[in-house]
Formats: sequence, structure tokens, C-alpha cells
Amino acid sequence: MQVNKTRYDLLTENLQPEEMIINMGPQHPSTHGVLRLELITDGEIVKEVIPHMGYLHRCFEKHCESLSYQQIIPFVDRMDYLASMNNDHAYVMGVERMLGIDKDIPKRIEYIRVLVCELNRIASHLIAIGTYGIDIGAFTPFLWCFRDREHIMNMLEWASGSRMLYNYIWIGGLFYDLPIGFEERCREFITYFKPKLTELNQLLTDNQIFISRTAGVGVLSPDLAISYGCSGPMLRGSGIKWDLRRADEYSVYPELEFEIQVGKGEMGSKGDCWDRYKVRVDEVAESVHIIEQCLNRLMNELKRSPDFDPRAKMPKKIIPKEQDFYIRAENPKGELGYYFISDGKTEIPKRVKARAPSFNNLSVLPEIGRGVLIADLIAILGSIDIVLGEVDR
Repeated sequence: MQVNKTRYDLLTENLQPEEMIINMGPQHPSTHGVLRLELITDGEIVKEVIPHMGYLHRCFEKHCESLSYQQIIPFVDRMDYLASMNNDHAYVMGVERMLGIDKDIPKRIEYIRVLVCELNRIASHLIAIGTYGIDIGAFTPFLWCFRDREHIMNMLEWASGSRMLYNYIWIGGLFYDLPIGFEERCREFITYFKPKLTELNQLLTDNQIFISRTAGVGVLSPDLAISYGCSGPMLRGSGIKWDLRRADEYSVYPELEFEIQVGKGEMGSKGDCWDRYKVRVDEVAESVHIIEQCLNRLMNELKRSPDFDPRAKMPKKIIPKEQDFYIRAENPKGELGYYFISDGKTEIPKRVKARAPSFNNLSVLPEIGRGVLIADLIAILGSIDIVLGEVDR
């Protein structure tokens, strides 16, 4: 019987005498999760990279077939578990638009959603920056990033009751209004954090060893990035000015001022590892600016009132009319999308398909990891910033 051979079969069958197969992972300290990379090497040179996933299957899409729209939210949290608020926001916006209630959400709720999502974006990027430093061999930035992320986690725990998997943004509203004093403490954090971000730049961004390890390494051209469906800092690092917060203008982002950060090839080639890293650092500063604007609105014209109910617009029954619907949003790692199929009869969706940015971003690794040193492959993988919970879903 004729069997169609995969690219993997062809690569391993035609192995040359000087080549060797090396498994990196799934428990390697630099693989950012349970990912297995199968390398075909010639000495220290990586001839081919074959990623193998399947070690952290979340069963998200299967769960959605037997849960109501509201019950799915805690499972949404667990895909990119470093950016749960952002996951919730995209999913909830999709269901609200299917129900036709997206225009009825009070402005205070929308600003709180953006506030907590941008805090979570900073926390996610701090993980990416800190772990990337340790990949290259810089230990101190890792400790600094986790120290500052702890302040954000404490605030989000105060608001939601959970440190990582928040289940805070609900369809039609929020689980709870912000705690009394949250806005003031958030301002204190921003005042504390701004100089810390400057220190981080001095320690890592301008570090000559770090630049030597990342500049000109893993160059991703704009055409290749688009071909593979890359998004987020991965795409913007290649110089493409594309951010769904501006392109789709969802929630209250059209009312906020911020710049889309892109790679410029300042230290090496446009689209290299350093550019992807720098885009994340610059986006942290932009998120700080967005948070300040949200706080100004929430502490002035959108002040809390005793009769404000964050659950007032939540529908008693969530049964969207029969339709197929796709929603997308700008997560810390790129475009997170949900494709809904509703039968119009029950509170359980017929299908919820997730489009995870980490999956597409990781898929380009065999292209940009070919012909590099093994040590540089670690730098390239770290610059992609993947979470295996959403790669596997």
C-alpha cells in the first residue's frame, strides 16, 4: 500500500553520515513549556527543526461542546494562562456581539476591562522579557521582571479573587466592580514602575552581550511573517504596523492614545530577535500610558456610584440566534480569535474554534531556525514568546 510520506519522514530517511538527530525537550529548561523540538544537526549547526506538540492538550474546544457560553469563560482563561484577562475580553466581546448587546455595555465597565487587560499585557510581557533574559544568560532581569509582575498579580487578585485564572470579565458585565481604592493603588504602581522600566532598559536592552546574542539572529521577513499568519510583537517586530486595537477599534481603544511599536532594525536586521524583544519592551511603556488614561476617566467622569451594578446588563439566558461568527482581539502574543457556531436553540454553542497566536507564531520556527547555531535556536525560540496551553488548546 502506498503511504504518503511526511516532511519528517523524508528528512530522517535522508540523514547524512555527518548529521545527527537531537531531541530538545519536552523538559528542556529553555523550551518555554512542554514543547519537543527535534533537531537535525551537523555539528553545532541546525540543519532542520521539527516542532512536536501534544504534551499539554487543554481540550478547550471539546469542553465548549458541553458547556454554556458563560460556563466556558473559566476554560478560556486556561489557554494563554499568562494573559487570562485578554482571553476573557475577546471571548466575551464575541458573545455580546452575537447577542447584539455590545453597544449597551456601560462605559465604566468598558474602561475597567481595558484597564485590567493592559495590566495583564504588562504582566505577560514581563514574563516574556524576564525569561528571554535568562535564556541568553542574564539572571538579574528575570528576578526584576518577576518582582514587578508580582505587584500586578496582587492587584488583579484583589479585583477578581484569583492570581492567574481570573474569570473576571463576564458576558454583559463584570464579576464585580473594582474594589474601593483600586484606582489609587494602581496609580501608585505606575509611579513605582516607570523608573523600574528605565532600569530594565539600561540593564538588558543596552547590554552589549545581549545585543550580540540577539541582533541579526532569527530574522523574520515581512513576507514570511504574513505567509505564516504571524501576529502581535512577532509581526510588528518585522516592521509591519498592525495592531487590532487600532485596526478593529474594539471596546474603548478608539478613545485612547497610544502608538503602535514596530521593529526598525536598530541593532541588526529588521525582524531579528532583538527587534521582537524591543517591541515588547516598548509595548509595556504604551500599556502604562493606556492605563493612565483609563485611570483618569475612572477617577473623574466615570467615578463609581453606590447604585452601579456591573452585572446589570447580563442576560438571564444566553442563546444567540443561529449564526457563524468570528471575533478577534489583540492579545499580548498576537491575534486571538474565536469562531462561534450557534444553533439558535440552546445555551450551549455548537462549536467554538480558537485561533491561537502562539500556534501560528511557532509554526514559522522551522523557517527562521534553519542554518543557525544550537545556541541561537534557543534565542529564536525565546523571542517568539509561546504558551503551550494555547498552542495545543
